[in-house]
Amino acid sequence: MPDPEQDTRQTVAEIGEHALIERLRARVPAAPPWVTLGIGDDAAVLEPARGELDVLTTDALVEGVHFRRDWSVASSIGHKALAVNLSDLAAMGAAPRAALLSLALPADLPLEDFDGLLDGFLTLARDARVPLVGGNITRSPGPLMIDVTLVGSARRRRVLTRRGGRDGDELYVTGALGGAATGLAWLETTEAASRPSARAALAPALAACLDRYERPTPRLRTGLSVARNRGASACVDLSDGLADAVRQLAQASNLGAVVNAALLPVDAGTAAWSQTSGQVAADAALAGGEDYELLFAVPARKRRRFHAAVAAGGDIPVTRIGRLTKAPGLWREDDGQQRPLTGGFSHF
Repeated sequence: MPDPEQDTRQTVAEIGEHALIERLRARVPAAPPWVTLGIGDDAAVLEPARGELDVLTTDALVEGVHFRRDWSVASSIGHKALAVNLSDLAAMGAAPRAALLSLALPADLPLEDFDGLLDGFLTLARDARVPLVGGNITRSPGPLMIDVTLVGSARRRRVLTRRGGRDGDELYVTGALGGAATGLAWLETTEAASRPSARAALAPALAACLDRYERPTPRLRTGLSVARNRGASACVDLSDGLADAVRQLAQASNLGAVVNAALLPVDAGTAAWSQTSGQVAADAALAGGEDYELLFAVPARKRRRFHAAVAAGGDIPVTRIGRLTKAPGLWREDDGQQRPLTGGFSHF
């Protein structure tokens, strides 16, 4: 019999495409009843959810852009690849039903890293109750690339969009802000040679920021609960920072917005990091990406319903941080003074 220890020291090129697919297939649990045909054919076949709309999303992680293998373990990369897509479904108020996973692998990728990617992906898939039903494996002449497509479902009148906001709606955000950007900043400014020992010595608040960057938690239960209870008029997830999310939601709703910087729920680790880095904590909360929290627009008359839905969805902290306005423009309010709202990540 082959030695498992020797096996994991191989590269993906040495084991080959078909063996990789079988290795993956052996890890995937039995599919739920609505998956008529899963891994192993040219395409997957799903039974439609009766009375619901299909909600589809896709997102890709590219080595050197979204992650670095010398910074993060493979299981964290696999986790994040699924988490960012689940966050999109959460923002739409959709329940995940099936996942497709496409991998573009460098030939010299260690087999143990391939297994690690699957560990992170499949563990989160199990927790989110989303079956992996297919995908693709190909060779990459350059970076490792992970592309995920999710199929979700939601009732027609329960789908949340960015464009449903109304003048006077209050803006609420889940969780705390800036943590993922702080985790990334720590990785960028810590010397590679000292990084492993430095990780072990991190203060809890900063260690949590690193975890927020590498293993984000999609707010699925919160998004589903708010959508099902019609507790919000619009929603968007925070992939590229709060300022960018406010801009997208307001523009899609043909409105302006005002954000009160004093109300922002700044992550504890971000606040501590800002004291040593010289960055204003509120700036980090507005500009920092990859928090994957949710931004809701909530009519004042639905405020109680919204809070009840949040409590029912796991009681994640939510904070009112501003409002949508009929007057155009995006504004940041500091000590009663308004200035243009800026910040957010852009790939180009």
